[in-house]
Amino acid sequence: MEMRNYNSAAVDERWQSQMAVLGATAWWNSDDGYLKQWCQREQADIEATVTCALEVLYGFSTLPRLGRVCPLPGTARQGVAASHQAQARQAGQRALGRARALLTKAEATEFPEEAETLSARAQELLAARSINDAMFAAGPDSGRVTAEGRRLFIDGPYEMAKTDLLDAVATANRCRAVWHRHLGLSTVLGFRGDLDAVELIFGSLLEQASAAMAQEGARRDDGGPARIRSFRQAFLATYAQRIGERLAGAAGAAERQAVAASPDSRVLPVLDARHRVVDEAVGKMFPDLARHGLGAGRDRQGWLPGLAAAHVA
Repeated sequence: MEMRNYNSAAVDERWQSQMAVLGATAWWNSDDGYLKQWCQREQADIEATVTCALEVLYGFSTLPRLGRVCPLPGTARQGVAASHQAQARQAGQRALGRARALLTKAEATEFPEEAETLSARAQELLAARSINDAMFAAGPDSGRVTAEGRRLFIDGPYEMAKTDLLDAVATANRCRAVWHRHLGLSTVLGFRGDLDAVELIFGSLLEQASAAMAQEGARRDDGGPARIRSFRQAFLATYAQRIGERLAGAAGAAERQAVAASPDSRVLPVLDARHRVVDEAVGKMFPDLARHGLGAGRDRQGWLPGLAAAHVA
């Protein structure tokens, strides 16, 4: 209902896309009371309706405060950014589409060598896209480009190990990830193209890690369910650690290749400046960060297969 008060040009495209995914449309008649209509639609009695409303209000009132990652409806200025970046973003979407297709094939293949080749090619495309975006944004006619935020859900179980994987992917793509332990999500800060890469690669590697872990099977012994959980936690933890090393190496290689191929000596200073912008955005949004260590990898039977799986991811 609230969205009817704003022109679509003044609503950030990320906000619009999330509303579309959620199917968030006003189904009720504004001329009648909302609770009464909800009660009728859900076939609930008055007591159940009031209880539900109070629980929702209590939930909203006790949620922790999160930093805003996009402009509020009515305050966005899409036209300004689009006029300067339309060509670069179109090329970036083509690269993203090709990388997505390669990763889809990598997830589907039964041959580790083929999956490795496809994933490496996808990372190469995304790394080249990131550097091209950075150089374009540093041009005199590009306008001011700032770091953005994106929230990714971290489903259980093994949230800490999955968060380590996300952090590794984010770091390799010049982003920073902040985990909200009690909300089941992480905020990733970076530039738009890099955030696209993080979301795509993280989803693919999580799929590959889950498949590899399933192939190893449940390691049952006298420890029972706790032992199985320990194995899987260790598997994902070491997978995240090794993948982080490989992604960092691939990102470094792409950077060196770009520097060697470009006559423009600004490549490294531009990338370094983007790092600083992201760090400043993190410091502003999260002034009191706490780090967690990699404490989930004590099961040797899970550690070694996770390391092997990371090598062929």
